[in-house]
Formats: sequence, C-alpha cells, structure tokens
Amino acid sequence: MELFRNANYDFLGRKWLFMGGSVILLLVGLVSLGLRAGSWRLWQGVPLGVDFKGGTLVYVKFSHPPNEDKIRADMQAAGLSNARIQRYGAPGNNEVIIALEQRATTEEALDQGKLAIIQALGQDAPAGKLDLNNTGTRALQDRLLARDPLRAGSDAAARYAEIAKSITDYRDQERGGVLSSVEELKGRVDAAVLQTLQEEFFVSDFGVRNVEIVGAQVGAQLRRQALLATLYSLAGMLIYIAVRFEPVYGAAAVVAVFHDTLITVGAFSVANKEISLTVIAAILTLVGYSMNDTIVIFDRVRENLKLMRRAPLAEVMNRSINQTLSRTILTSGLTFLTVLSLYLFGGEVLNGFSFALVVGILVGTYSSFGIAAPLVVLYYERKAQKEGRGPVAVAGEGSKREREKIRAKA
Repeated sequence: MELFRNANYDFLGRKWLFMGGSVILLLVGLVSLGLRAGSWRLWQGVPLGVDFKGGTLVYVKFSHPPNEDKIRADMQAAGLSNARIQRYGAPGNNEVIIALEQRATTEEALDQGKLAIIQALGQDAPAGKLDLNNTGTRALQDRLLARDPLRAGSDAAARYAEIAKSITDYRDQERGGVLSSVEELKGRVDAAVLQTLQEEFFVSDFGVRNVEIVGAQVGAQLRRQALLATLYSLAGMLIYIAVRFEPVYGAAAVVAVFHDTLITVGAFSVANKEISLTVIAAILTLVGYSMNDTIVIFDRVRENLKLMRRAPLAEVMNRSINQTLSRTILTSGLTFLTVLSLYLFGGEVLNGFSFALVVGILVGTYSSFGIAAPLVVLYYERKAQKEGRGPVAVAGEGSKREREKIRAKA
C-alpha cells in the first residue's frame, strides 16, 4: 500500500530544524531531572519506582472514589511524608497503591507497613473498636469468642472460627474487600452475633488488600541489571550495523537510540511517572523498534548507492527516506494507535509501559530520518571538508577504498 506516490520531501534540508527540536526536548527532560535531583547529579532525579529503590507497596481499596490530596495529607499527618500515591486498576474500582520507603523484608515489616497505612487513613476510628474492613479472620474470631454471643460453650472456638471465616470471605470475595456497613451482614450471621459486631467493630471506608516489599539490595540489583540489559542491547546493535554497513552508520543509529531513550526518560520525569521493570521492558522494545526503522532506511541507502553513484549522499539519503515513507507511516502509525489504546484504556497497571511506548514510537520514528540519517551525512561532509574536497561531500565522490567497500557490501 502506497500512501505517498513519488514523494520528494527534503528531509535532509531540514536537519537543523529536526536537531534543534531534539535539543529542546532533551533540555526539557534534563532540566526536569535536575529539578527533581536538586543538583547536577541528574541521574538522581530519574523517577525510579519501588522495583528499583526498594520499599513497601500497600494496595488499598476504597468504598468511594479516593481523594488523593486527602490521602497524601493523611500520610503527612502520620509522618509518612515520602509516601507516593498512585491510582491503579479500573477507575470504578477505587483502588490506589501507596508506596512507602520502608525496606525491611521480614514478616513483621509487612504488618508494620499495613498497620502504618491503616493508622494514617483511619485516624478518626472509635476508641476500643476494631475496623471490620481491616481485621483478619483470627482477630475477628478472638473478639467474638471473648464475647461469646451464642453461648456456644465448649464448641465456641470452632463455631466462631467458622463465622469469622464466612464474614471475611464475604468481605473479600463478594464485596471486593470493603464492606459499606456492619448491617450489610444482616441475614448472613445470627442476630446475636450481628449485635456483637455492631458493639465491637466499626466499618471504615477503605480496606488494605495486599502488601508487597522489595528489599533495597534487590532493588539495587534490578537497577544494575536493567542498565546492563540496555547497554548490552545497544552494543549488540552497534556491532551488527557496523558489520552490515559502516561503523559511522552504526554509531549514528546508536546515537539516535540514546536520543530516544533520554527523551523518554525525560518525559517520565516531566509527567511525574515512575520507571518500573515493565517500563524498562518497554524501553528495550523501543530500542529494537527504533533501530529497525533506521536499518530499513540504511538498507535502502545501500541499494540506492549502487544506482545513484554520482549523486550527493544527502540526495541519496533523501531519496531513501522518501521511498520508505509509506512503510514508515503505516507500520509506525498502526503501532502507535495500538499502544495509544493501551495507554488510554489499559488501566493504571499498564500505564507506565504504554506511556513509554507512546512517547518512544513517536520519537523513535522521527529520529530515524531526523537524527540518524543527518548524522551520517554530516560525518561525510566534515570528512570531505577536512580532505579539501569542498564543503559538500558526495558519497559517490568519497575515497576509492570506501566506495569499493560500500559496493562490495551492497
């Protein structure tokens, strides 16, 4: 399918416009990272998630749409000023993740993280009563057993264990972890038990659904592995393109991919989104996607070098970009629509992953013809100037050895 017939746009003639736009995007990202870091150590401003920093993730479900400002205020009032609040799941589920910097990895730490959130959010809890939405089966059983509303005698422990389990199962499995009132249990438990529940318990507007901990050591290891994975992928692609084309082509492609990655990380900083393991997976996908676009153009350049032997390299590059323009628009456009749908409708869990791809595909597609191709042309222009062959270098007028090498590889 051809979207553009006989396209003849002068991409190389606008190379400074493309590069100027990239410089602005890079500066915006770097300034944002600098402001977050509070110093020139920009890497400290990269918004890493708990996956890499280590900490405690507490998953909380509310009975109504959560007010993030109030949650943040409650956290600060409880001394948890560094807590990060993030919505997740479908909007109607009223769920948030609260990330704490608590990094202990013991079972007690799990309970401490959960207890810290419950105390911060439930500061208006009635004295002496337990929160039915945040009480475990054993604690519920013990409170009923202490009151013994059924006068169960020697069989009391087993009966109240069964009643407590039925209540927590109903709360967690049928009500999504949050009851709206104690009266909601009417008809499910004996009237005497219901009265005891009303006297001993209250119902908050939230329930802690899960607690996860990532240790600092694990976070540091994941951070190192993610960095190595990115560098290894770039090095492998540099070697591949250098062998298949010329070293300068490989260097230009890697510079373009670095450019894509830096702008994507800067976009995360500007949007105040955390970089998690899934985002690293998206960035690695982006590296491959951007490199593939660049290789398609370079492949066409190599073919055209055989047909346009005396044409300036800029003209060959322009012709190659125009010849692949329909393919670029179709593949990148359809991929972009897919990841955009994922970003808009994929929910909070996939938000970071899809955001990286939305930004990356836009920047990666543009950098193939706006950064990588002009860098190759600039290299040969500067080389021709140094050799005294005029200000505009011509691929077909390069050194005999280089022409023979290009033709031999073609």
